[in-house]
Amino acid sequence: MMSRKESIALIEDKALEMRLKALDMGLEAGVHGGHFGSAYSMAEMIETLFFGVMRYDPAHLDDPARDRFVLSKGHGALAYYITLAQAGLLPEEFLHTFETRDSILPAHPCQHREYGIEFSTGSLGHGLSLGLGLALQQKRLGLGAQTYVILGDGENNEGSVWEAAMMAAHYHVDNLTAMIDCNRLQSDGFCRDVQAGHDLPAMWSAAGWEAVEVDGHDAGQLLDALHERSRPNGRPRAIIAHTIKGKGVSFMENNNAWHHRSISQEQHDAAAAELLKAAGKEA
Repeated sequence: MMSRKESIALIEDKALEMRLKALDMGLEAGVHGGHFGSAYSMAEMIETLFFGVMRYDPAHLDDPARDRFVLSKGHGALAYYITLAQAGLLPEEFLHTFETRDSILPAHPCQHREYGIEFSTGSLGHGLSLGLGLALQQKRLGLGAQTYVILGDGENNEGSVWEAAMMAAHYHVDNLTAMIDCNRLQSDGFCRDVQAGHDLPAMWSAAGWEAVEVDGHDAGQLLDALHERSRPNGRPRAIIAHTIKGKGVSFMENNNAWHHRSISQEQHDAAAAELLKAAGKEA
């Protein structure tokens, strides 16, 4: 069993690897490009789940007692696909087919449970309801399993999110965790400009959830917030993760032009060099 320090180092290495691989996949996708900003903001969140928290066996993806993951913000698929490959759930060679004709890896996830993709997502606002259904079944069968859902902060504009949130609190679904990627931006601009007044910790608390705020790029804070597998208070948990859209690449950070776009070879090389330099791994 890894120590906390070893787990943090592993998560950070996987997040760097994911960001670099996303550049390669986006370049290979040509004019189709990719959602770089959204993938980079959730990098540490998804890597912490798959390499520090979740219980699953790549050889037994039909195990009803496995932990489950739903990517509600389906436009973060670049991060999802790469993490699945890192975890041994998706053949790595599939990554080269991203956004190509007849590929099983389009811009938003399509259900392929044999590769760990539990649901088709991308129409925002539906993922939490899917996760609630999974968690309810796990709880009623006494499986001791957990369900984790990553949502975008802009996605919290959707009323269906709050329908699911209130239902989860009503049924005391304490094996359900929602992780909110609060990068402050959505496709139409800053969240505050699209729909003002969001106090997400207060809103999730008011819906009956245990709300915790963390730095979404700090693997240690994420691990600490996620470490309890069962909570006797009978409340689902919302982790409000404050992040930076495009984290790690200066020309992408907080730049909504990189919500989705193609990338040139020059931009690819500059971004990769910056990521490696920051990690102390210059070529």
